[in-house]
Amino acid sequence: MPPGFDLTSPSPLSISTLIVNLLIGAVISLVLSWHFQRYGRTMSNRRALAHVFPLLILTTILVISVIKASLALSLGLVGALSIVRFRTPIKEPEELAYLFMAIGVGLGLGADHRVTTVVASILMMSILAGRYYFTKPRRGHNLFLNVDVPGGADNGTLERVTDLLKRNTQMVDVRRLDFQGGSLQATFYIDAKDDEELITTMNELKASLPGASITFVDQSNTLGA
Repeated sequence: MPPGFDLTSPSPLSISTLIVNLLIGAVISLVLSWHFQRYGRTMSNRRALAHVFPLLILTTILVISVIKASLALSLGLVGALSIVRFRTPIKEPEELAYLFMAIGVGLGLGADHRVTTVVASILMMSILAGRYYFTKPRRGHNLFLNVDVPGGADNGTLERVTDLLKRNTQMVDVRRLDFQGGSLQATFYIDAKDDEELITTMNELKASLPGASITFVDQSNTLGA
């Protein structure tokens, strides 16, 4: 074996380099946290997730800085991480994208690619901010409509409700039908363009089905009549 060639002995780790990388990572993590809270479009608590970015970035920098100095540690890390199971639910793809961005920043700084990481971070966040300003999000409602009509099983009620929904919404899909004791219970999945369209649909249903129970259910909002 050549002199000085030892797979088990770690290479020297520069403390000054690690500190510089951690400081740069701390600055980028704070900017990324602010960016996610300001320009993110997820419906969940963005502030709670943004607080994780600094810890994630700094931890990744530390891990990469340590294992790059030792082949044995890098191989051992593969086995150690294979038993770690993350069960934190990621509700929306945008949250996952920001988490991958944070990990990418940590990997880049941990590998001492400071200029590349800083430039890439600025470019990515600029693109996301530009998307926020130049693309208008669609303010629609994808929700479930539950209709319970006493005595409505045999008088064409289902056809009238379906026609009314097709006339007032962008999309209608029947998800459940129950006929019990002459009563009709139906669940529709609908796509309303905006609040005005949703209110119009509700008012017409109330006028067309007196005595019926009508409930709109959304993931983040509940509106009943």
